[in-house]
Amino acid sequence: MQTFALFCVATLTAQKYSPSEENLAARVSFQEDKFGMFVHWGVYSLLGDGEWVMHNQNIAIDEYEKLPTFFNPIDFDPKEWVALVKEAGMNYITITSRHHDGFSLFDSKVTEYDIVDATPYGKDVLKELADECRKQGVKLFFYYSLLDWNRDDYFPRGRTGNGIPGRGEGEWENYIVFMKAQLKELLTNYGDIGGIWFDGHWDQKEWDGKAFGALKVDWHYDEIYKMIHDLQPQALIGNNHHIGVIDGEDFQMFEKDLPGKNTTGWGTAADQIGSVPLEVCETINGSWGFNLQDRKHKSNKELIHYLIKAAGYGSNMLLNVGPMPNGKIQPEHQASLRAMGAWLKQNGTTIYETHKGPIAPNDDFVSTQKGKTVYLHLLNPELNVIHIDKVPVKIKSISDLKSKKNLSFRNDKFGLVIDVSNLSKDPIDTVIQIELK
Repeated sequence: MQTFALFCVATLTAQKYSPSEENLAARVSFQEDKFGMFVHWGVYSLLGDGEWVMHNQNIAIDEYEKLPTFFNPIDFDPKEWVALVKEAGMNYITITSRHHDGFSLFDSKVTEYDIVDATPYGKDVLKELADECRKQGVKLFFYYSLLDWNRDDYFPRGRTGNGIPGRGEGEWENYIVFMKAQLKELLTNYGDIGGIWFDGHWDQKEWDGKAFGALKVDWHYDEIYKMIHDLQPQALIGNNHHIGVIDGEDFQMFEKDLPGKNTTGWGTAADQIGSVPLEVCETINGSWGFNLQDRKHKSNKELIHYLIKAAGYGSNMLLNVGPMPNGKIQPEHQASLRAMGAWLKQNGTTIYETHKGPIAPNDDFVSTQKGKTVYLHLLNPELNVIHIDKVPVKIKSISDLKSKKNLSFRNDKFGLVIDVSNLSKDPIDTVIQIELK
């Protein structure tokens, strides 16, 4: 993932890509899933300082390459992982197959720098996870890093990892060949997958000291995206480049931000939100990869509110865990996920299979919609009157979802006003059901 600000404007080509029927169906299914688990896990987990530790500490290549020799996650249990995903109310997993450090978490025949060839564990965790996902009916996506701090043929170098000793020079076209070979492995050795989640595009943007400009390289997206769609037509392609939707992409992600927001400094502008399915990704604490000293754990209320807000923006939420080096998911992460699952058991109908509601989201309330039913999520329990300036729908009735109690309301030229003063409010979320004519 990315840890610094980006400000760039993309010149997007016309959409020439025509998705297959399988792909269009997968988009609908993905958009209805609403909630998934992001997994950042690799040899960097051993150091307990996040997935960018190689860059942040400028660890030399020959030193970093010692890490796989004692990466032995004997407590990794894919059955437990997938069961936790289902208990949390999640419908898919996106896991790092290869991160920026260049180490592959799967059995690759085009490198020995992978979990099967370079670790005492010697087993393909992605194969084990893929098999278990299939058994339990959970979709599996593969995160794949475009940038690489380890390989010499990732050259010209990007803006990151340049303080790492031991980096050499190579041929960019050889790097493209390597990536295509690895992606083909991921698309042919693990059964049907949900899709590919690319990251690292931004590393090759030119920088003049004030703003980011053109790409320094050709990522060969036309070839890569075509190969993915040819091998698995239903597989969805997303790219964490923060510049809108490039031809051939099937969903659009937003890192640590709701669609159209820019609290991070690298958010995608509102006018660059595409018509494809949307997904926001966020951390449970403050880190993606395992960080031993991360104490920024979000409360259950914060996490549930983020899930609700994402749905109110018409987006999925991809919530990250950073498993420990032994393969166990942190106990505090498990507790948060189970709390969200318990909430979804009671309120899932207001999230799953919904679309963005007609009432614009804000910090006090968020709306989702399914057919002629609008669910208005009251996030501020101190609010006694809901006033919305304009609602472009005709309303038949309004009631409290839990008690079924009808609520007084007025809907006229001055807007929609709902009296919730006598409503027994939930401290996290009170759901109001609005039936449309």
